[in-house]
Amino acid sequence: MVLLVLLGSYLANTDVMLSMYLVAGLLFGYILTRARFGFAGGVKEPYMTGNSSLAKALLFTFAVTIIATAGVHWGTMVLDGASVAEVAIKGGAHPAPGSNAVKPLNLAVITGGFIFGMGMIMAGGCASGSLTDAGEGAVRSFIALFFFAIGAVFGRGARVIFDQSALADFSTTVYLPEKIGYLGAVLLSFLFLLILYVIVKKYEAMRKKEGSYHEIEYSPDQKSLDESKGFSLFSYETYHKFFVERWNYITGGLLIAIMFIFTMNTTGTDWGVTGAYTYWGIGILQNLGINFTNSSIYSGIAETVNNGLLYHAGTLRNVGIIFGSAIAMLLASKFKFDYDFNFYDVSIYALGGLLMGFGARFAKGCNIGALYAAISSFSLHGWFFLIALSLGGIVSLMYFEGKLNIVPDRNNK
Repeated sequence: MVLLVLLGSYLANTDVMLSMYLVAGLLFGYILTRARFGFAGGVKEPYMTGNSSLAKALLFTFAVTIIATAGVHWGTMVLDGASVAEVAIKGGAHPAPGSNAVKPLNLAVITGGFIFGMGMIMAGGCASGSLTDAGEGAVRSFIALFFFAIGAVFGRGARVIFDQSALADFSTTVYLPEKIGYLGAVLLSFLFLLILYVIVKKYEAMRKKEGSYHEIEYSPDQKSLDESKGFSLFSYETYHKFFVERWNYITGGLLIAIMFIFTMNTTGTDWGVTGAYTYWGIGILQNLGINFTNSSIYSGIAETVNNGLLYHAGTLRNVGIIFGSAIAMLLASKFKFDYDFNFYDVSIYALGGLLMGFGARFAKGCNIGALYAAISSFSLHGWFFLIALSLGGIVSLMYFEGKLNIVPDRNNK
């Protein structure tokens, strides 16, 4: 924590926004770990246990963020005298904060989402989850992140080729408020969330009926303690409440939504994760002797990498997520490195990382940028990415279930 304070102070002297990205990452990582909150778990947990608590909390998180984003976008239109179309166009005359998440719906989004969904199950975590798991000491996540970065490089190149092909002509960009107004966009988004809620509730009821439902069990040290001797500020009970006790999914989801809006308002863009991975991949490959400075696709990224990733905002936020998770575990005296895997598992983690990286950059987003941010910013392509990601995840779960250690239990870590 002392080293991070020193780093933040150094960055603030260079550009105060860099230190803000670092702090935001620390908070994201801390929240995700304290609540054991993750996006991959929204698919994995119902399939493995029948329990939809995390999936329902994710829907709650989307709902809160959608309302807040609607207010920000509508306010931009009213205050700036902009049209709804201008609000949704990043770089236009009156772009709203977060308008960068509004992207085209095309075959690349669906294909990339499916590939990403498969990879996140194989790697044991999604784009943000791999960062938090790494911070918690899961060595498998460092393996997945390394290959995630490599896959992101190839995914970006493939997307550039796709955008120049005839397939890119079959594309549409739909910003829902432009079609049905802000109130209509909120109501339609809520209708979609309600449909998903009914689906997960019915699935949970079916699993209970057939006897394959399993309740989530927290380890005793994650539960609240009885204050039998009355309240005392300077006591282990107070420390346990503030730093050890697990937050429930709803608390975690609400705090993530708050941080999402904070990020959108302070940076002008939505929260994203995988964009930085391409820079990491270029950095890795350049150190292996591959030169990208003359590449029409990668030269701009290579220039940023050569100027130092320490000054790259997305990298700082992702690094912040890793250390935020580590701090949560350290304050709870629960940090330890986890080497519970074999060589076959390593090959699957590596392949999963490659698929996630390729899929995320081919789709121009991951579970955060193309799903959470896109849906919250009323971009139609986010809903299709959700369907594709879920199907890809289910396919991986059906194939790999019981074959290897790809479903680590975050609930009792």
